[in-house]
Amino acid sequence: MYDDTLVNRHRYSRKTWRAPAVIALLIQILSLVVLLLACKIFASYKNLQIDLLFFAGTQGMIAALLSYFRRLDPWWIGIQFCFPLLLVVATTFELPANFFLICFAVSLLLYWSTFRTQVPYFPSSREVWLEVAALLPEAPVRVIDIGSGLGGLLLNLAKTRPDSQFVGVELAPLPWSISWFRAKLAGGNVRFVLADYENVNFGEFDLVFAYLAPPAMEPLWEKALREMRPGSLLLSYEFEIPNISPDFQKMIKSRQVMLYGWRF
Repeated sequence: MYDDTLVNRHRYSRKTWRAPAVIALLIQILSLVVLLLACKIFASYKNLQIDLLFFAGTQGMIAALLSYFRRLDPWWIGIQFCFPLLLVVATTFELPANFFLICFAVSLLLYWSTFRTQVPYFPSSREVWLEVAALLPEAPVRVIDIGSGLGGLLLNLAKTRPDSQFVGVELAPLPWSISWFRAKLAGGNVRFVLADYENVNFGEFDLVFAYLAPPAMEPLWEKALREMRPGSLLLSYEFEIPNISPDFQKMIKSRQVMLYGWRF
């Protein structure tokens, strides 16, 4: 038991350090350190006066380039570039307090339940969508995405499989609102529900897709064991279920991350 606990802690630590937000933060710190050292070296030769906005823009460019080579998602590259500039703008100009309140409100709507579920917003990629589509049988199926975010996976599957039914479950109000609106525009065989997946019966579905986080994996497996029918399939992107070997796994090459599958 002691050894298993140490192994699980080690796995969780590795997953935490691989989280995009942690990687992005470390890249920003590295970019700042590199830029400060460069400025110090150049200042020893010439008396340079560096504009603060120029400094922030340069740091953002370095962070964006490092994020690109680290293969972070495109939106992270944009965030990395803009973050130092926005920080300078926020401190240089006297922005109204309402600005920060609005930013907090948007963050709250986006990461509504993270404090409880320990599952932040993790968007998947198009390559993952294609791998999931390839795993669907030819017969009509019912698919659920728990923590469906902006709905990209299911909206993509629904276009190629009009014979099947797709349900997304999302607990954060902002991503759910966007996915619900996108589904209304697309029409057809996909819908998104504002709910906790713990209140959804997995037995109603042929395939359950999850992109959660390490703390959620053991409860997810226990729920799957209770409810999933024989012949159904549980997929987890990036995160394994502790001590439960998957029946198969596929590498998502663009991110060097695994898609794991368990058959029931």
